[in-house]
This record gives sequence, C-alpha cells and structure tokens, in this order.
Amino acid sequence: MNTRKKLTIGMVAIFAFASFAFTALVNKDVKIKESTINWKGYKVTGEHYGTIDLKEGMLSFEGDKLVGGNVVIDMASIKVTDMEGEYADKLAGHLKADDFFGTEKFPTATLKFTKVTGHDAHYHITADLTVKGITAPVSFDLNVSENSATTKLKIDRTKYGIKYGSASFFDNLKDKAILDEFDVDVAIKF
Repeated sequence: MNTRKKLTIGMVAIFAFASFAFTALVNKDVKIKESTINWKGYKVTGEHYGTIDLKEGMLSFEGDKLVGGNVVIDMASIKVTDMEGEYADKLAGHLKADDFFGTEKFPTATLKFTKVTGHDAHYHITADLTVKGITAPVSFDLNVSENSATTKLKIDRTKYGIKYGSASFFDNLKDKAILDEFDVDVAIKF
C-alpha cells in the first residue's frame, strides 16, 4: 500500500473517531402545552391534589444520551382539582399565600440538573430545586423515550421554609397536621 493511501485511511479513521468522540450538545425545548405536572399533598385526615404549569424548560443531549436539563415552574398556576368552586379556590389561594409558596414574591420555582447518571433511557438525576428563593438538592429517576420524559418524586416542603401545619415544627396540631412531603408526577414532551 502506498504512503498516500495509508495517509488517507489514517485521516479518515481520525476524523471518524473525532466525530464519534465529540458528539455535539443538543438542547431540546420542553413543549409547555403538552407537558403536565400533577401534585398531591397529604394531611392527617386526607389528601388534596391538583396541577401546576411549566413556564419553560429544556433537556440537553449528547447523541441519544441525556446529559443535563432545567425547568422553570409557574408557581402562580397552582390549581386544586380534587374539589370545585369556592373550596378549591380557597385552598389554591392558601397555597399561593406567603405561608406556603408565596407566589406574589416568588412566582417561579426552578429545577437545574447538576448530575445525570444512567443510560438506555433510564437516568438518575441530582438537581438543585429552588422554591421561595431557597435552593436544596433533590434526586429522582427519569425515564426518557422518544420525545418524552417522566418522573415521580417526593419533595420535602420544609427544606424550602414552608413550615405551615408541619408537626415537625409545631406541637399539638393533632388532625390539623399537614405532612412535610408532597408528591409530584411529571410528564414532559420535547
């Protein structure tokens, strides 16, 4: 084989390796109108649930592998769906008030991925969640397939200064106690 052919084959091999090794980062915007966040909060005597909207978000990929992401949540969009009318409006108003999420002063919450591990559409995410201006880490599993991602996670509201009705901070609440953790079920499209 002559030197020119060897050089050409060598250059093709280097280019192929470089293309594979340096896969471009692609950011995919979250489709807000097609994505959902459902929440469920618990008290000693029962539970309440509802929805909250995403404001914006994106997931970052290198090839097919998830490597990062962030979302902004519209805290003022909190809705209660297990009740109707005046009772639902009253509870939603209380959740938006300062003793809960304080949405007038803190209209959004953010979730920024800090570590992504896993592969084959099953990832473990560590992220910084900021609620009411307070940032604390959260971890959760995220399943990604085609152009969607889903997760279920528990959030301890007291880590974000939301202590209203918490038996961890107040005595003698009895059946008025509200559990510290609430559930969030997320389905996003991108």
